Amino acid sequence: MPRNLLFDLGGVIMDIRRDDCLEAFRSLGMEHPENLIGEYVQNGPFGQLESGEISVAQFHDAIRTQLPEGVTDQQIDRAFCAFITGLPQPRLAALRHLRKRRGVYLLSNTNPIMWRGVIAEEFLKEGLRREDYFDGIVTSFEAKCMKPDERIFRRVEESFGIRPEETLFLDDSQANLEAAARLGYKTMLVAPGTEFADLLAAEGIA
Repeated sequence: MPRNLLFDLGGVIMDIRRDDCLEAFRSLGMEHPENLIGEYVQNGPFGQLESGEISVAQFHDAIRTQLPEGVTDQQIDRAFCAFITGLPQPRLAALRHLRKRRGVYLLSNTNPIMWRGVIAEEFLKEGLRREDYFDGIVTSFEAKCMKPDERIFRRVEESFGIRPEETLFLDDSQANLEAAARLGYKTMLVAPGTEFADLLAAEGIA
């Protein structure tokens, strides 16, 4: 049994819907948001924000060049956060339960707009903070690199003292899982429509 569980966030713990985000940006006047906003990988200013290369202010300025005059920072943020559609409370309960028996960590490709906004808000459903569900958290915008880059996995290991061979990594991206497997992690694909708690229980991990 793994001593540690390392979770992805979007598509594993939180529900996401790329099409909602694309439609929100189209409604603001962006012509081809699908060229920048991917299911697993973001491009252009979206990717630069997620990798910590640019600030939120620089992101707003870059996105505004592709929008009609007068679109505000708040409108941009709302459109971007439409990517996340919710966090069912049973998943929070499952994380709390799992943490009683093993280390539970989070490794997320994310950005400061979502992280400090909708993600923080969704984790408050039980009156707790994100930090109350995990023994450690690494985000791409703070680490300044993104999955599947080896460096972000090494950041997790160095920050929290975990060993890949003792850790099960759960993600909805096959590319990320393959990168982790090459480093010695056990891996589990959380496909759309599946629940991580059910997948873990099927493997005797509870």
